[in-house]
Amino acid sequence: QVQLVESGGGLVQAAGSLRLSCAFSGRTFSTYAMAWFRQAPGKEREFVAGISNSGGSTFYADAVKGRFTISRDNAKNTMYLQMNSLKPEDTAVYYCAAGWVTGRSTTNGYNYWGQGTQVTVSS
Repeated sequence: QVQLVESGGGLVQAAGSLRLSCAFSGRTFSTYAMAWFRQAPGKEREFVAGISNSGGSTFYADAVKGRFTISRDNAKNTMYLQMNSLKPEDTAVYYCAAGWVTGRSTTNGYNYWGQGTQVTVSS
């Protein structure tokens, strides 16, 4: 059974930075494509960034391009999201997701999800 656990969320001021981590267990991490999604109250869960199983390919939502960087360390079974130049609009619960195919940007494209970690960006 795949298990995903996010960490690193918290409260940060606008223009600040935060680094999220996603710990993977239960299967072979290097065989899974991974992604970050986020969901604010009253809104649908939206794609943030994705990465191939090897880490060789990454892709981002337009709203975060140039500010966020997704990466993974397969030796540590961990995926990361470095968030810079944070804006209040980035406030949401951030979720780690794992799937079978690289390049998906919808929730239906992923099979396993973490519990989420809250990111709050204050003005």
